[in-house]
Amino acid sequence: MGQPDATSPTRRTHGCFATTHWSLVCAAAEAGSPRQPAALEELCRLYWPPLYAYLRRSGHRPQDAEDLTQAFLARLLERGLLAYACPERGRFRNFLLAALKNFAADARDHATALKRGGNRPPLALDVAEAERDYRALASPELPPDAVYERTWALAVLDRALTALRAEYAARGREALFDGLKDHVWGEARETIARAGAALGLTETAARVAVHRLRQRFGALLRQQVAETLADPAEVDAELRHLLSIFAG
Repeated sequence: MGQPDATSPTRRTHGCFATTHWSLVCAAAEAGSPRQPAALEELCRLYWPPLYAYLRRSGHRPQDAEDLTQAFLARLLERGLLAYACPERGRFRNFLLAALKNFAADARDHATALKRGGNRPPLALDVAEAERDYRALASPELPPDAVYERTWALAVLDRALTALRAEYAARGREALFDGLKDHVWGEARETIARAGAALGLTETAARVAVHRLRQRFGALLRQQVAETLADPAEVDAELRHLLSIFAG
């Protein structure tokens, strides 16, 4: 797939993106707020796989990487670290990685005995799936920071695809999405003509459908990227960076 054809990025309101990842960060950092537990859980669901992948590539065994991830996520709330994460401070992925590095170094230097999730119930993490993704993405030559970024980029792409499928499913067209999704992003195993024929479409109709899927995917991907940035002017550069991770 080429450069996505995308629409304008989401605008910010009151220092946070409206109904975006930054609004979740703000809610999760709001001590005593009734929104805080749900916001933190959603943030953890979105962002823990890149954290786990970084720790694995840094040399931690799967169980230790899971324990560190659980403890780090608990620390984010217990120490109020999310209060320091705001759009004006830059990309959220950079803030999160820097915070994890500091946490892991402190745990190592002081031989900290980490309980899974601290004093909080451990989050339900699909470690088996995260481990499969880690092994698929973590080439031996990639350093931990690169593995983190690669896993982050994959998560952003997956969220955009999930949102796209949900839109098509809402219109009763999930079969069309499922039949043509490999031509939106990833490696297609068959031609557009063959995929379209399986759906009862002519080659021309299938190509039109793929074009529309790609356009909407580009818009949703751009929105996902915009949600983690402070300045809409940075969206194009961040999008190019994300796509360059998978180039070649």
